[in-house]
Amino acid sequence: MFLDEFHSITEGRVRISAEQASHFAKGIAGDYNPIHNPHARRFCVPGDLLFALVLARFGLSQRMSFRFLSMVGADVPLDFRECDNDGIQVVDTTGKVYLEVEREGEGTQDMAVVEAFTRRYVAFSGKNFPHYLKPLMEQQGVMFNPQRPLVIYDSMGFALDRLDAPDPGLELADSSLTVTGKRGDVLLEFRLTSRGEVIGSGSKKLVVSGLRDYDPVAMEAIVEEFYRLKAAHEACNAS
Repeated sequence: MFLDEFHSITEGRVRISAEQASHFAKGIAGDYNPIHNPHARRFCVPGDLLFALVLARFGLSQRMSFRFLSMVGADVPLDFRECDNDGIQVVDTTGKVYLEVEREGEGTQDMAVVEAFTRRYVAFSGKNFPHYLKPLMEQQGVMFNPQRPLVIYDSMGFALDRLDAPDPGLELADSSLTVTGKRGDVLLEFRLTSRGEVIGSGSKKLVVSGLRDYDPVAMEAIVEEFYRLKAAHEACNAS
């Protein structure tokens, strides 16, 4: 399974090290959010890795929604459990819930289908910054703290007309940023496609904290650092 290198199983529970989480964020999602760096003060496991592990364990359903309730730290023992209402929860040994999943409709556990969908979604999701967020913040005249950029996964969901579509694709359909004080709620809406045919839709919500006035010079420095990290990671993997 392509996720094997990004987690381990200890006494039946999933553990994700800081290095595994960071490797997934950069190598699979193309996500260079500083909170996924192994030594980050506020390190957390990427929500997209939890999303991917849920699909790998329980399969892909036609309609699914994911609600991220808390950030997962490094090496936290996690249980991925099914609930009585056909939902799924990701919890730690104290019972703290990190992720809640609802699902409806037909499902598939065909790993080729699940992996293709997962890779497409995670690659799309990894474009949050700078591709989608920078234009929204520029339009609204706000940005996150350059020293401590904090963008948190809140929720996402999708509905598929079919589960057997070959080579699925995801593309941005619409985006918006609602600013309330120093908080921003980002909504990204997307289409799911297969060979030019629209086969579903979905949306993703992010929360941006610590907003301040937009500074084009500071933002340009952040974008340059993003692409520097990206180039360094790609060069390291190529060598």
